[in-house]
Amino acid sequence: MVDFVNKLYKNQALFYKVFLFILTAVLIVYLLPKGGKFKYEIPKGKPWQHESLYAPFDFAILKSDEELRLEREEIAANNIPYYEYDQDIADRVKNRALQEINEVFSDSILGNYRSIITNFVTSRLEEIYRYGLAQENEQMEPGDLIYLRKGNEAFEIPYKNVFKQGEIRDYINQKIYDANLDRFSNDLLEIFFNSVSPNMFYDNEFTERVLQSKLDNISYTRGNIEQGSRVIAKGEVVEGNKYDILRSLKAEYESQVWSKSNYNWIIVGYSALVAMALLMLLLFIQKYRPAIFENNVKITFIFFNIIFMVMLTTLVVNFDVNYVYVVPLCILPLSLKAFFDARLGMFTHVITVLLLGFIVPNSYEYMFLQIIAGIVTILTISELYKRANLFISVGQITLVYIISYFAFTIIQEGTIDDIKSEVFLTFLLGGLATLFVQPLIYIYEKIFGMVSDMSLLELSDTNSTLLKELSEKAPGTFHHSLNVANLAEAAANEINANAMLVRVGALYHDIGKMENPTYFTENQVSSVNSHDDLAPQESAQIIIDHVIRGIEIARKNNLPDRVIDFIRTHHGTSTVYYFFMKAKEIDSEINPDDFRYPGPIPFSKETAILMMCDSVEAASKSLKEPTSTLIDSFVEKIINKQMEEGQFLNSNITFKEIQMIKKILKRKLKNIYHLRVEYPE
Repeated sequence: MVDFVNKLYKNQALFYKVFLFILTAVLIVYLLPKGGKFKYEIPKGKPWQHESLYAPFDFAILKSDEELRLEREEIAANNIPYYEYDQDIADRVKNRALQEINEVFSDSILGNYRSIITNFVTSRLEEIYRYGLAQENEQMEPGDLIYLRKGNEAFEIPYKNVFKQGEIRDYINQKIYDANLDRFSNDLLEIFFNSVSPNMFYDNEFTERVLQSKLDNISYTRGNIEQGSRVIAKGEVVEGNKYDILRSLKAEYESQVWSKSNYNWIIVGYSALVAMALLMLLLFIQKYRPAIFENNVKITFIFFNIIFMVMLTTLVVNFDVNYVYVVPLCILPLSLKAFFDARLGMFTHVITVLLLGFIVPNSYEYMFLQIIAGIVTILTISELYKRANLFISVGQITLVYIISYFAFTIIQEGTIDDIKSEVFLTFLLGGLATLFVQPLIYIYEKIFGMVSDMSLLELSDTNSTLLKELSEKAPGTFHHSLNVANLAEAAANEINANAMLVRVGALYHDIGKMENPTYFTENQVSSVNSHDDLAPQESAQIIIDHVIRGIEIARKNNLPDRVIDFIRTHHGTSTVYYFFMKAKEIDSEINPDDFRYPGPIPFSKETAILMMCDSVEAASKSLKEPTSTLIDSFVEKIINKQMEEGQFLNSNITFKEIQMIKKILKRKLKNIYHLRVEYPE
């Protein structure tokens, strides 16, 4: 039992990776659509390369988007508007007109013509309000039809039969003339204009409701294909009606309700493909990025990004598939490049795009566009912390999307007439959404405890609280750190290491000297040496302790682990040689391990570079009269001694790179001491 527990403990990292692998696969399979997947791509405008295809079941032919659009436009154009007839207004107008007769005409005149005038006014109002009086509608033509609603009944009438307010004057004048009532013309016009008002109003709500009902009842299909009928023959061009039939077969196939047995097999198929894709990613990381593979936090970060992109794309597709390109998928390679490297970012991006091919329509077109965009992203952004680079890359990503979409549309349609301008807007929105990568990287740093180049840039600011404290308490150490940072950055650039990381590491590598600054020669301003009254062992322990103190200060100030690594390893397991030799003069049997730094030795190119630069820069201060030859031999001696002690065995640095670093250090030191080439005497 104990052996089993020990074995379980030793392999807990592996068990975690297996658990993470299974969890990621399950989540992705859960998010994938569970319908059947049509096994053929439909190459519009190209010959059918597969065997002749026969209908596996009965299905209806779907109308194309263009057909549906034209049908909707036709229904909207032919839709008859509804007008509401208000009988109460008509009755009030008639009553008001009768009152106006008594008010306008005097009793003497009205006595002889009461019957004639009353009949004239009443008859005219009945004619005006027979179909209703409306305000002029400029959108209606005289020949158009309308529905007139009286109560619960609706009548279809020509719009020309309806009286409009603008027609009242001419109509009344004509009727007055016909009735030989010209001498009463002004009074009669006054009666009508004081009485009449529109009683027929356009019912927009009811009209729209009827229109929507008609649109909802549009049939999305035209005709049927019976089981066993040939859908398309091999070599036949996929266009027109054939394309619509194939598209209809694909839609029907993927929307069918599957039996429990079929559903389970679909799950098995998806699980196998997703697991295979994720396994390829893990194997790639294990083979080419073993340091990342051993770090469970980093593996979790990579898998989290994949799940995040799959989930985001699924949500957008379920909301509206037309917005699928708004998802800023290029954030994935950008984030991974910021924390790791371009190659891992690109490989993960390709795996993620392959998985998303199960979710999106037109998967080949989608995968082509996204992979090309990912390549452009990786190639164009070399330094993410420079804002100009990110904006330029966003513009290039958007341009790639637009050019690719333009090319695919020409290939599929054979014309540019079918290009949809709104698609360009989704590309632009997707490109702009990529700018969110900077705040997202900051969030990732806080959640996963990693560090990006943007954070390194902030840490390299010498006005930061910690570096200002170092410059005040230990100005000599601060000056030494700046010199080491310049040397290390130049060396890192020479061998294509992370120059920003090694510079930051160099700036902070000696912060532990703030505890006892006068015990380090670069901070001693007088001839009094603080070590004169101490035993060699005590002096050596104070020197060694600056590494431990530096780690404590770094953790207290929340410096990233990648920076703390430089503090921990910049002396490796070397000895405090000066005090060791001093102690040896007293006791020849002294144990050298008492004067040895705790380590560990450098485990990356960057930490190895810092060790070399730190030793060379510190020792160069002891040169009395430096010459070009002296500096060459001096650099060779120090770095060769470190190599003999095995300080670089774990740092994955080659002999060639070490030679290149030596060359850089020699040149830089000669520049520092303003040396010229020595001429022979």
